[in-house]
Amino acid sequence: METVPHIDFHGIEASPEIHDKVAHHLARLEERYGRVTGCRVTIKGPSGHRHTGDPYEVKIHLSLPDEREVAVEHTPHQDERFQDFDFALNDAFNRAGRQLQDQVRRMRGKVKHHAEAAEGVIRKLMLEDGYGFLESTDGREIFFHRNSVAEPGFDGLKIGERVTFTEEEGEKGPQASRVARLAENAPH
Repeated sequence: METVPHIDFHGIEASPEIHDKVAHHLARLEERYGRVTGCRVTIKGPSGHRHTGDPYEVKIHLSLPDEREVAVEHTPHQDERFQDFDFALNDAFNRAGRQLQDQVRRMRGKVKHHAEAAEGVIRKLMLEDGYGFLESTDGREIFFHRNSVAEPGFDGLKIGERVTFTEEEGEKGPQASRVARLAENAPH
């Protein structure tokens, strides 16, 4: 990494243990991909204002060559597992690793280019977790992540809505790398 990682703490003590855990995750990303030029990690502790446990929030911004970046900014608030600091930290760095892997592939020119986008229908939306599934015209179920959805964005999608998508092979099967609403869905 070209610069020293910057770690911000909000509502949580900046302990050496936490610094070590973040440094360990960053070292794993660097070892695997070696393309990170800068890093900012923001860790927000539970507010304690509610009767139920609040989650930890971990946001990660990685700077890459050619003005590219990776940003992990969303923590699922309804998932009790995020009340555990280690789970929240691991989840954020796992998501950053997947995004970094995609960016490195693009930088190396190893992204498959398809002649034209396929059409499908939104079948499942996991709004809190930031992903969903669409059904292709040939009946296959294809995963997509909120970061793959073009404007107006993931939160604007509805079940049954027709979309276009670009398919690629993911780690666990087919996934849509770009999902866009069809013009017929747009408000008139």
